Amino acid sequence: MSTSGQDKPSLGTTRRIAIDPVTRVEGHGRITLLLDQDNHVQQARFHIVEFRGFEKFIQGRPYWEVPFIVQRLCGICPVSHQLAAAKAMDQLVGVDQLTPTATKLRRLLHFGQILQSHALHFFHLSAPDLLFGFGSNPLQRNIAVILEKYPEIGLKGVKLRKYGQQIIEAVTGKRIHGAATIPGGMNKSLTLTERDALLAEIEAIVSWSLDGIALNEHIHVAHPEHRHFATLHTPFLSMIGSNGEIEFYHGGLRASSATGEKIFDQFDYHHYHQIIHEEVRSWSYMKFPFLTALGPTEGWYRVGPLARVNNCNTISTPLAEAARKRFMEYGQGCFVHDTLAYHWARMIEMLHCAESIHALLLDKEITGSELLVPKGLKQEEGIGVIEAPRGTLFHHYRVNEEGLITQANLIVSTTSNNQAMNESVRVVANTYLDGQEITEALLNHLEVAVRAYDPCLSCATHALGKMPLQVELIDSNGMLLDRYLSGQKKENN
Repeated sequence: MSTSGQDKPSLGTTRRIAIDPVTRVEGHGRITLLLDQDNHVQQARFHIVEFRGFEKFIQGRPYWEVPFIVQRLCGICPVSHQLAAAKAMDQLVGVDQLTPTATKLRRLLHFGQILQSHALHFFHLSAPDLLFGFGSNPLQRNIAVILEKYPEIGLKGVKLRKYGQQIIEAVTGKRIHGAATIPGGMNKSLTLTERDALLAEIEAIVSWSLDGIALNEHIHVAHPEHRHFATLHTPFLSMIGSNGEIEFYHGGLRASSATGEKIFDQFDYHHYHQIIHEEVRSWSYMKFPFLTALGPTEGWYRVGPLARVNNCNTISTPLAEAARKRFMEYGQGCFVHDTLAYHWARMIEMLHCAESIHALLLDKEITGSELLVPKGLKQEEGIGVIEAPRGTLFHHYRVNEEGLITQANLIVSTTSNNQAMNESVRVVANTYLDGQEITEALLNHLEVAVRAYDPCLSCATHALGKMPLQVELIDSNGMLLDRYLSGQKKENN
């Protein structure tokens, strides 16, 4: 695991530069740099500055409300939280296996969610950097200019996201914050009319997903410098199917070392607390998980598309599997650790989702009417884990005899990538900014590193507050008059 980006000891007078907020990501965060008099980087950090607190205020709510409350964590990936919570609620009511139709509807919903999220992130948020250059005019770096300069690419991106949202709307009734899951099943069938409308467009969606892979593969291979940009050699964690295939909805957990050795495999996620611990640090509202077996210093890991494509033995759909093999050939049979290869892996997953949606829409059971399994013996604890677009997502709940939530713990995908994002920021700062005159173009390099992970900062902010409140009073000439830290006066000029 790379440790080259650790903070340097502070020497003499330093000045602080902040990117606040980080742009083209979901949620609110900032990057701070501490530079010495010669512009050498002393410290580089990625801070999460918003606090949501869902783990706390969900306590006392009836368990059946949980899937619809927690999806309000986010407007980009609400389906992921609804499904992870729904899997936990199934356990609370004693349901081990859903009906075939309910299972396939949940999977269809999940594939639609991942497809639309991946399309949004690449085409709308990250493609401007990759197509125009990290140091390009900031006025160019948006989807509107892509639609102007590369209309075919931009339009495909818009339509891909739209299709994923249509899947969500067909299953839940709404494109954002719909209500579909209930403990033990689903509450709405997919009609033949809805199915046929989605089928009419799926071949184009598969074709455009192939184009997305080709574009990313070309960009990554054509720019050798991308191989080393923000790159880290880390363990990877992901869900895996029973045959080692990539799996998004239900499976065991696999963690691999940076060199590919298995740390654990097919681990039952109901016991995740045995393999993952979490830390809280004073300068961020996001927790820092680590693999227990490796400890907090060496045990941080990465999740998401890059982890899943590296970690799996195969992909169950043929076109995506062919793309995965080309991806692994690029890595010469070893794991691909390039941070910017997250985008390439993301497009491979988007294609897998499109192929899987096609197969599900052709399945007769997808329009079935048996949606609910009778409740069994109630349980006091439920743990739901899925692969959200950004990586492995854990929802863990306990209830009392009245069915009210007494404890909740969420390990969100972006939380698992927290240390990695900080390390990538440090690597880029030390490589591109150290000793240089700081410009907007160079600062955007730091944002590019963060965007590669597709962070959802709103989803990930649950650590109870050790983060200090700092208030500064500055006069019209920019002079610091007074500073308060956590209510205690620190300076007075």
